[in-house]
Amino acid sequence: MQPIRFSILGLILILCASCGEQAPVKSPALGTESTELSALADEVRSETLRSWKAYKTYAWGHDVLAPISRTHRDWYSEPLYISPIDAYSTLVLMGFEEEASEVERYVVDSLSFDKDVDVKIFEVNIRILGGLLSMYSHCKNPQVLDKARDFADRMLPAFNTPTGIPRYWVNLQTGESRGDTVNVAEAASYTFEMGVLSHFTGDAKYYETGKRATRAVFNRRSDLNLIGEIIDVSSGDWVSTQSHICAGVDSYYEYLLKSWVLFQDEELKEIWDVSLPVIHAYLADEYEGQLWYGRSDMHTGEHVSSMVTLYDAFFPAMLALSGDTARAVRLQSTWASLWNKYGLEPMVYDYRTGEPGYPVYDLNPEIMESAYYLSRITGDSQFVEMNKGFWEDLKTHCRTDVAFASVENVATMEPRDYMPTFFFAETLKYLYLTFSPNLQGVHLEDCVFTTEAHPFRKVDFTEFNVQGQ
Repeated sequence: MQPIRFSILGLILILCASCGEQAPVKSPALGTESTELSALADEVRSETLRSWKAYKTYAWGHDVLAPISRTHRDWYSEPLYISPIDAYSTLVLMGFEEEASEVERYVVDSLSFDKDVDVKIFEVNIRILGGLLSMYSHCKNPQVLDKARDFADRMLPAFNTPTGIPRYWVNLQTGESRGDTVNVAEAASYTFEMGVLSHFTGDAKYYETGKRATRAVFNRRSDLNLIGEIIDVSSGDWVSTQSHICAGVDSYYEYLLKSWVLFQDEELKEIWDVSLPVIHAYLADEYEGQLWYGRSDMHTGEHVSSMVTLYDAFFPAMLALSGDTARAVRLQSTWASLWNKYGLEPMVYDYRTGEPGYPVYDLNPEIMESAYYLSRITGDSQFVEMNKGFWEDLKTHCRTDVAFASVENVATMEPRDYMPTFFFAETLKYLYLTFSPNLQGVHLEDCVFTTEAHPFRKVDFTEFNVQGQ
């Protein structure tokens, strides 16, 4: 998710139980009638196609659609075709093979990454590299894999630092990198995509690179086993010692668990098992009968802030995946109450003051992602109903004449002329999966989803033997 940098309480936010075994997945005992679910799935599918056609009409060849002005925006001085690459796996899931094939042809025939642009390593890893690998896993076109490998090779120079943690920016043409200060998500969220690429190419260097960065962060944990928030990639010193699971850290934890589930790398599982108990011990905060995860100092464990981000709503999914369904259900209830307070979620919220710190809603998927996970893992229909309500609110507050738009302020529902790439990749996908419980081979029991919701089938990785050194 594209991060937004801003200052709150003098700190920089980058906006982006049981832990023994992966939770078993149950057959959902869904209370919603199957005909109603089918209608909801069809509606999400129809809205996806409508939004895709708007992208093609007003933004084809560019990174994102601006749905109110009916034009486009690019992340950098030259477009990288980010929305279609991110959208591909959703188009395939929903049966839009013609549209997906058009994206594949454009990637192979017209897209070159030999561009003199500085890109944000974290953002392009999850969107472009992850999207291309997901594309290859479906179409098996070797030219797509060549594109993915070429792109990864252009990313690798950023990892040439004393710590192995990548710099913030890298130039795709020259390999020059810059930006020695990164948050933990930007520092160490590479094991998944890099591992998949190593598996597909047989070249261990990608996974080794991603895993070295993860180790570098973990090895700099405090005596309490907590990590900080922002780190210097050259010195390895912590720039911010705040510890949390919020935007700027979230996907570090997410990829410890998911990379273990897909690759069965026991070292990553051991890091997760060390990390999770201290998250509960020092970050969990009971406030007015609700469970939150706040911010504490990594060295003392002292609570320092009750500021959370809507990205944090990924954590119920991770708790459920790790087997701690009781805590996952409770935390999901907390996030649902915040959504229902406004009808959408603010980007940043202080749960002790009850005030938003940044009132934007960017069509984020995390709360819907967790509802989907819980619907599959617990079989409880309340989570299907939850996503049904979120979908209704999206249509009410975010639907435009041509697509969907972010919201500038959840208190006023003023629209924002932007439709993030992850709306295609994640939000619509998790809603569709929730309302399509009987699809075969594409659900949580079959696949592991990247932080950008690109699915990879577990059966394709049973022979994964690449271990980072």
